[in-house]
Amino acid sequence: MKFFADTAVIEDIKDLNDYGLLDGVTTNPTLIAKSGRDFKEVIAEICSVVDGPVSAEVAAMDFPGMIAEGEHLAEIADNVVIKLPLTLEGLKACRHFNQNNIKTNVTLCFSANQALLAAKAGATYISPFVGRLDDLNLDGLDLIQDIRTIYDNFGFETQILAASVRTANHVKDVAIAGADVATVPAAVIKGLANHVLTDKGLEQFAKDWAETGQSIL
Repeated sequence: MKFFADTAVIEDIKDLNDYGLLDGVTTNPTLIAKSGRDFKEVIAEICSVVDGPVSAEVAAMDFPGMIAEGEHLAEIADNVVIKLPLTLEGLKACRHFNQNNIKTNVTLCFSANQALLAAKAGATYISPFVGRLDDLNLDGLDLIQDIRTIYDNFGFETQILAASVRTANHVKDVAIAGADVATVPAAVIKGLANHVLTDKGLEQFAKDWAETGQSIL
């Protein structure tokens, strides 16, 4: 499974990229607003750091506006992916971009039927929101599994990009459920490396090595 960082903080993106843990980045208006920076400058800088896909979301809600904004965003860098809302206008825009070889990420997906429509429109990625469904006492993992089954049944190439992934357990569960990608906050990605038994083991190894009085160099 690929990891996308769900952030607009360039320092976190550079850090993860240096570890070799980053396959792409997703942004949204909320993340850009938190950065306090110019939207297009942020996208351009992220694209200069990351070789993989970088999702940049349109603000327009109508088809002509989405096309105009999406085409403008696509000019920033070759790895920009146009992020579109899962509405009829968004699906129409998705089809347009697909026909023009521009990658898309259809976001705010909360049902398998929505995901089916996005795949038929030619979406590169579909973003089902796991955590937000969990907040409503609905099972976000069931949605990932249903989409996986539908896509496999009919050979759709749209990749399942699990979004609103908040915890290490979420990461494990969406991987088991068959997501192609998880977009995750930087702190959660780093936290996947942590385990108390790993820490205890290293502490013991260090103690035992010190007692030998040896040096490798």
